[in-house]
Amino acid sequence: MCGIFAVLGCADCSQSQAQRARVLACSRRLRHRGPDWSGVYQHEGNFLAQQRLAVVSPLSGDQPLFNEDRTVVVVANGEIYNHKKIRKQFTGKHTFTTGSDCEVIIPLYEEYGENFVDMLDGVFAFVLYDTRNRTYMAARDAIGVNPLYIGWGGDGSVWFASEMKALNEDCVRFELFPPGHLYSSAAAGFRRWYNPAWFLEQVPSTPYDPLVLRAAFEKAVVKRLMTDVPFGVLLSGGLDSSLVASVTKRHLVETEAAKKFGTELHSFVVGLEGSPDLKAAREVADYLGTIHHEFHFTVQDGIDAIEEVIYHDETYDVTTIRASTPMFLMARKIKSLGVKMVLSGEGSDELLGGYLYFHFAPNKEEFHKETCRKVKALHQYDCLRANKATSAWGLEVRVPFLDKEFIDVAMGMDPEWKMYDKSLGRIEKWVMRKAFDDEEHPYLPKHILYRQKEQFSDGVGYSWIDGLKAFTEQQVTDEMMNNAAKLYPYNTPVNKEAYYYRMIFERLFPQDSARETVPWGPSIACSTPAAIEWVEQWKASNDPSGRFISSHDAATDHANGNGVAAVANGHGPANGAVNGGEVAVANGHGAANGNEVAVAIAV
Repeated sequence: MCGIFAVLGCADCSQSQAQRARVLACSRRLRHRGPDWSGVYQHEGNFLAQQRLAVVSPLSGDQPLFNEDRTVVVVANGEIYNHKKIRKQFTGKHTFTTGSDCEVIIPLYEEYGENFVDMLDGVFAFVLYDTRNRTYMAARDAIGVNPLYIGWGGDGSVWFASEMKALNEDCVRFELFPPGHLYSSAAAGFRRWYNPAWFLEQVPSTPYDPLVLRAAFEKAVVKRLMTDVPFGVLLSGGLDSSLVASVTKRHLVETEAAKKFGTELHSFVVGLEGSPDLKAAREVADYLGTIHHEFHFTVQDGIDAIEEVIYHDETYDVTTIRASTPMFLMARKIKSLGVKMVLSGEGSDELLGGYLYFHFAPNKEEFHKETCRKVKALHQYDCLRANKATSAWGLEVRVPFLDKEFIDVAMGMDPEWKMYDKSLGRIEKWVMRKAFDDEEHPYLPKHILYRQKEQFSDGVGYSWIDGLKAFTEQQVTDEMMNNAAKLYPYNTPVNKEAYYYRMIFERLFPQDSARETVPWGPSIACSTPAAIEWVEQWKASNDPSGRFISSHDAATDHANGNGVAAVANGHGPANGAVNGGEVAVANGHGAANGNEVAVAIAV
């Protein structure tokens, strides 16, 4: 990952030196994203700057990038996996001066104008300036794996930055650059370039084909092994990261990376002493034969890092901060070993309905719409966390589940196949498990392949969240909570943990525009607000994240035909008699009890 920054259309060119100094100062706020080199370009009142993390072509890919006569200039944060194919397309037409995968943006622009973005296979955020007609464009990848913000200066200038900390003090307003869009100065606005069939949320009917799903995922993993630096995999021991590691290990020998670094694969996990992830990851690592690295942290280590996490993540979302903190601590350790890129398993739960609350979807239509909502929101949650928590230490994370071709396959199948069905032996993400359930050449042990979903912030150790809640309980008084709506009328914190994070965020990013970049709303176990409607009693939850639903069966077992299921809070299943007709809601650490089916709101 790199850090890009641009200011286009400054009104007063007589102040160009002062403007350049300010551009350099703002760009330096992104140096953690690109500690290897920096560059800046100036043309009249237009500036483009980059902080580079050198992963592909470390010796020749410094930015900004130019065409042959230096009339077109680009700064980019991206990985363009089909860049070699595109280069061949322009043999004899364009002279490439670097080995950077992002240089192909320039000849595509010269050949097709602004209508080329969907030809890029990869993840990216870039800004392109054409000196010939004094126009510019910016674009962000399909799902928003790579971050980008846009702002407007008081002089009419337009600003772009990988993180809002580079522009929040200078712009009169700013916002998230929407994924799958490009911004054109010629058209004076945004337009969507990514228009997949699933985006309209119409329910697909394509039958499930396990071999097609497997092939699409393996292809997605292999293309992400494009690197000229040492790399590894994040391995929690859950299904998603274990499949990423298994496919990487299986195909590594076929890649160019193997010629440079050999076929040994390094894997990394973080957790509290005795956490579920540490044990599961060690088992998977032993099975695959990876060089495995365990990193331990304490609850106090995490608490001490919270302010840094909020600064880098640029959010006050509770779920994101809980999960980002262990990842932030792990990324620093990984970088200290000389590793600059890792593969990770984000995106699977959103595409395939892997969160256990999906068991409550009333029908396949609602199930599919919820997956669509989740994928559309990824740039504000898991993509943001994975990118920014690792980029804080100059580490790049790649996410094969969010490959465009894999998304087309995963979101294009009849959602009936993704749904939990006990009678057919289907648990969450059964389609993925079945696709890789190869008896002859197993990818993973059966019990790992069918391991139940565990949220990252729980898998690193159950006492992590308990410790956060206990700590923030001491930092925020009841009186402060009673006045929360007066102090924070926008996205008012609903509990003390949320209040504590909001206090830090407001101190770091006090602008109205900053707080408006953060998503908010009711949630149960990572659901969207819309899914709260599936179960009436979920509306009583005051914790926007959720912990986990107890088990496959508890989530969906019908109690004497009443059709209501048990949702557990904390560490164990919800308890209660099975002959009641109502659902009990418990918000504390204990399970709900009584003559009702128990639903304990996850904390």
